Amino acid sequence: MPKNTICLWYDKDAETAARFYAGVFPDSAVGAVLRAPGDYPAGKAGDVLTVEFTVAGIPCLGLNGGPAFRHSEAFSFQIATADQAETDRYWDAIVGNGGQEGACGWCKDRWGISWQITPRALTEALAAGGAEAKRAFEAMMTMRKIDVAAIEAARRG
Repeated sequence: MPKNTICLWYDKDAETAARFYAGVFPDSAVGAVLRAPGDYPAGKAGDVLTVEFTVAGIPCLGLNGGPAFRHSEAFSFQIATADQAETDRYWDAIVGNGGQEGACGWCKDRWGISWQITPRALTEALAAGGAEAKRAFEAMMTMRKIDVAAIEAARRG
């Protein structure tokens, strides 16, 4: 286990979520699955307690902690994409698996984790500064899933 790990609280589906992420994102995998050695107030022996996994190279620990806490946009994974096809693939995987669309390239998976599916073309346009960054930003503000061609057109003016 790495020295520093992101711990994500799930109601009861940490293993299912980890396996979903591992199937969608490159450089992702499921590691150790720790099960309860005995019955406890919220579950029984054999229930999954924690799952070690990586998402796009980021070490995580999924904790099945019950319904006490919910995710918010205060935490999100930002996935940089190379082109529209990669943007579509990740967006469609998350939203199409019980997730929901948000604004400006944000979406949530079915477990409530927020994702920013961010084409590099958008990041580069915003980093350019000046009028082209302003045009790209204004275009982004009208979008749900980022449209790379529209961002590039806005950048050019």
